[in-house]
Amino acid sequence: MINARVLAFQILLHMDRDASHPDRLIRGMLGRHERLEERDRALLTELVYGVLRWQGRLDWHIDQLSRTRPEKIDPAVRILLRLALYQILMLDRIPDHAAVNEAVNMAKTTQPAYLVKFVNGVLREALRRRSRWIWPEAGEEPGKYIAVTTAHPIWYVERLLHEFGFEETLDICNANNTVAPMTLRVNALKTSIDTILQWCAEHGIDAEPSGVVPTAVRLSGLRRDLAETSIYRDGLVQVQDEASQIVSTLVAPRAGERVLDLCAGFGGKSTHLGILMGDRGEVVAVDNSAWKLEELRKNARRQGLRIIKPRTADLFEFSPGTEDLFDRVLLDAPCSGFGTLRRNPDIKWRRHLKDPRRFGRIQKEMLDHAARFVKPGGALVYSACTLFQEENDAVAEHFAASHPDWQIEPVGPDLPDACRGMASGPFFRTWPHRHQVDGFFAARLKRPA
Repeated sequence: MINARVLAFQILLHMDRDASHPDRLIRGMLGRHERLEERDRALLTELVYGVLRWQGRLDWHIDQLSRTRPEKIDPAVRILLRLALYQILMLDRIPDHAAVNEAVNMAKTTQPAYLVKFVNGVLREALRRRSRWIWPEAGEEPGKYIAVTTAHPIWYVERLLHEFGFEETLDICNANNTVAPMTLRVNALKTSIDTILQWCAEHGIDAEPSGVVPTAVRLSGLRRDLAETSIYRDGLVQVQDEASQIVSTLVAPRAGERVLDLCAGFGGKSTHLGILMGDRGEVVAVDNSAWKLEELRKNARRQGLRIIKPRTADLFEFSPGTEDLFDRVLLDAPCSGFGTLRRNPDIKWRRHLKDPRRFGRIQKEMLDHAARFVKPGGALVYSACTLFQEENDAVAEHFAASHPDWQIEPVGPDLPDACRGMASGPFFRTWPHRHQVDGFFAARLKRPA
């Protein structure tokens, strides 16, 4: 009989072999198994995200328990062990024997007998040890201590230690492991925040105003797919973190203007720009993924927006011409994504030491290209959802140095009152451990008239 543990194993094995977004895989799996009970649907999500979030620490446990060299353990076997150890060591509501038996039974259907014995032996030893583990010493090996206990790559921890010291590095890593609330952007063209809060109360959903963004609501304990609710189907809300919403606000679009959103993706910011403009003017949304733009079209229709104009194109090949410039341009650039680990824990294990610098080089080229589309007197906003200087300040400052006629505009005056502490010099910057939102950076650049 199919169950949540088997499905979680299949998803995690798929991700090990081919980098994919866990949320899309979970949605696809649940769509194929519609009869799965509600508690199993919740358990599937918990297991996938929990194992991804704590993968480094779970691997440390495996390596402590096994006499086999780490590189010799088959990936499928390691995933079985991660799943079972996550349930044994980090969840309270699943009996230990159930986690062990399920892992052994799955091993019997996929592995030879000697590996079934190996899986059983490792898990039985974990039960015997319970909480008796010899952890790295924080005083002697601070990087290794934080990397193991908070499940982060050692290179990432050592970078943070160099910049922030022990206590704040530990705070950042602990914040990365918190489960981020679902945040909704309320569609001001169709409804109000009070109406959405009332709807949530009537349907038994815990909800509260964001406290950071006036048009955002935070949900907790949602036990059904938001896409199946009337407030989502009718376009009253859109899932979007507060920091991402603030970036759109910093573009400061006005009704009737022409706005360009480069790297638009699924259109979270594109549709927000359209709402801020009162659905008057034009938002050209460019992305090189046609399937993402198809989702953007559906999203715009759902929210009642007519001014969104999707364009499939590579950023460097997109060239509307000098007669077709824009009042405002947003470049939400591809980045390492280390500001979103609360929502995307798999990023920790897919990125490498050199990635921030590699992204930074590409982002500088993108920003130079994006500047070509700004009207004289217009504004260009650069943003990235990462914590690293190479992808944030260094990109904006390189642009300013190479375009001395442009100005860096301070973003502070345009921030909501509750967000004034998110101004970092002339830039916008958020931290999960300080602001309880995703880690974002944004700079606004003004072209001379």
